[in-house]
Amino acid sequence: MLNTGYREMTPVPEAEIRNRPQSGMRGSSQTGVRLYNERLVLSLVRTHGNLPKAEIARLTGLSPQTVSVIVRQLENEGLLLKGKAQKGKVGQPLQPFSLSPEGTFAIGLKVGRRSGDLVLVGLDGVARKSVHHPYHFPTPEQFMTFVKLGIDELLADLSPLQRQRISGMGVAAPFDIWKWEEEVGASREVMEAWRSFDLNAELASLCSWPVLPCNDATAACAAELLLGRGRQFRDFAYFYVGYFIGGGVVLNGHVFNGPKGNAGAFGSMPVQRASGGTEQLIRSASLYLLERHLREEGRDASMLWKSDDDWSRIGPGLDRWVESAARGIAQAAISIAAVTDPAAIIIDGAVPPHVRAQLVAAVRSQMTRVNTDGINPFAVCEGTIGIQARALGAASLPLFANFMVDRDVLLKEEQ
Repeated sequence: MLNTGYREMTPVPEAEIRNRPQSGMRGSSQTGVRLYNERLVLSLVRTHGNLPKAEIARLTGLSPQTVSVIVRQLENEGLLLKGKAQKGKVGQPLQPFSLSPEGTFAIGLKVGRRSGDLVLVGLDGVARKSVHHPYHFPTPEQFMTFVKLGIDELLADLSPLQRQRISGMGVAAPFDIWKWEEEVGASREVMEAWRSFDLNAELASLCSWPVLPCNDATAACAAELLLGRGRQFRDFAYFYVGYFIGGGVVLNGHVFNGPKGNAGAFGSMPVQRASGGTEQLIRSASLYLLERHLREEGRDASMLWKSDDDWSRIGPGLDRWVESAARGIAQAAISIAAVTDPAAIIIDGAVPPHVRAQLVAAVRSQMTRVNTDGINPFAVCEGTIGIQARALGAASLPLFANFMVDRDVLLKEEQ
């Protein structure tokens, strides 16, 4: 998922920036090796934040001369920035290099059942601008209107040169968005319209950039792996609490999808009900249940989808939802640990930070009530990205497709 192709990278004066042709070369040719080494350097700098050339040479095993040529090439392209020399050490001062936020840009699109998100990021993965649009399950036409207007808003402040540096659009969307009619509360006509709607084709016709799709929970997991707490762990399981709960599995530094894409489909895992019997996790740990509670009380549930940072006014209903969600997540976490042996379980979601903290604390409490004999301890951690995780994960796809290498290369020293 994180490495889908190569892009030719040759020095070009800013005034003559042109689209770089795609190249799928992976072999032993000189061009293929050069492209791979350039990607390797960019990936290492991304992981470490900044690196001097001597450290890049040590980590890659490339000669200092080769590293100097590569770094100069990437600096000329505007992909690397030279920092201030680090003095006070023996020998020549070391100048660290970091990714240039202006080196390239990518757009991430999250397709949700209650809101859509667009985000513009630079090469460093940091969000420069975002657009959030709450709705009640739109028609495909309404959603495309949001996308068109949202892209215009993202690009409004970019210069023509910056627009030419957009490398692609990643799209994070749930599988089979037209299902779960009763829970979503949309009409059958609208749901069926989505079944026959080719979103990726429509997006591709809307813009000149490559469009790279992935599952929304998988995208959120990738964002945590690349930008958040996931960088601390080689192996972890990830829960994302959205309208429907989902997740992801990271093994050996990779987001693992499985041959049929089922890996990380934690919402389908069976868990015990408090009242007896079993149900899928999606029935106890999804935000649609909290939305339903608010509506049954005659209250406005739209607050859940408006990026509201304070849900305390929901009252006891929020505490009951947290308890139910935590009970299910704790059971699922134990089952996952018995199979994948993760170093950590990371929990994030489209919820305010104070709700996420409350949920994680409740999961830890619930796990003390579950029999874990024979399972080694693992950490239970808060995620760090929150509501933008799916859009940021989507935006990372073009960056990796064009400028990075697989993350296992970055972990070779730990093996």
